[in-house]
Amino acid sequence: MFLKQIQVGQMAVFAYLLGDEETGEALVIDPAAETSKLVSLAEKNNLKIKYIVNTHGHVDHIAGNQDMKERTGAKIIIHEADAEMLVSTPAMYLRMFGAKQSPPADITVKEGDVITLGKISLEVLATPGHSPGSMCLRGDDLVFTGDTLFVGAVGRTDLPGGSWAVMARSLKEKLAVLPNETKVLPGHNYGAAPTSTIGYEKLHNPFLKF
Repeated sequence: MFLKQIQVGQMAVFAYLLGDEETGEALVIDPAAETSKLVSLAEKNNLKIKYIVNTHGHVDHIAGNQDMKERTGAKIIIHEADAEMLVSTPAMYLRMFGAKQSPPADITVKEGDVITLGKISLEVLATPGHSPGSMCLRGDDLVFTGDTLFVGAVGRTDLPGGSWAVMARSLKEKLAVLPNETKVLPGHNYGAAPTSTIGYEKLHNPFLKF
């Protein structure tokens, strides 16, 4: 398995390139910016980007969707509850991030769906709270947490569609129950380290103490 975490854009977003080296299939999670860097990295490692996966529909995570799709022809995947956000980002936010409106979703997913990439499988964990369609993606020993869980913190809940009560339930029922050794791969570089584990967060993250 090929996995690379790349910080992109003006909001310290973490994009991820995940690939199955045997089949050459790859996906990119939250290509917020610097899409040429992500595509070059894939090409350098003989990977073809098949999917663009958005952990949620906020502009700072989807800003590179159009360019990435034009460069690769990859299909856009997002949770069904945030699909409308892809094509309805206000012009003010597009200007702020120097972004183009994202194309619509090619595939929408929900809780329990599985995204398959060669021999790699990612299970969709619906984790609303930051946005109605926020989702995490669980692999064998890792979880991509988007803006649901950061290292030492969690995503904000004061944006439209956000809810702390809903977020707390997502954290408790979907993430805190994962094995302690599960590697946490967050959506922003906002913590003391770029990655963590569920066990560490349960001990040290004040928002994960239930």
